[in-house]
Amino acid sequence: MAAKIQKSDAEWREQLSPEEYRVTRQAGTERPFSHEGFPDGPGHYECVCCGARLFDGDQKFESHCGWPSFSKAGGEIEEIQDRSHGMIRTEVRCENCDAHLGHVFPDGPPPTGLRYCINGVALRFVPD
Repeated sequence: MAAKIQKSDAEWREQLSPEEYRVTRQAGTERPFSHEGFPDGPGHYECVCCGARLFDGDQKFESHCGWPSFSKAGGEIEEIQDRSHGMIRTEVRCENCDAHLGHVFPDGPPPTGLRYCINGVALRFVPD
């Protein structure tokens, strides 16, 4: 694996919108249902911070949880145990730049049974 992209706090703030920075660099969460009409279709989703390919468009599904959801990771992610807020969850981060993306839960559709619940501001859709 290549070395992680590292930038100063000032560099991330310059590159990202305030909301993208809060979510990806400070492990924030965007408001649920804040991405009506979130793009889908043929294509893939990249990390808004570094452009790493994260999810394929055909893995996106409507979970009605309030955030974009995917049944399978399609690229450079890592999963980390998250014990914040009095819960034990699995956090999803970009393997390339350590951006916080969201969490993964074991209540998704077959065949994986997984629901990658991802903050929309952490993703950029790239159509085929």
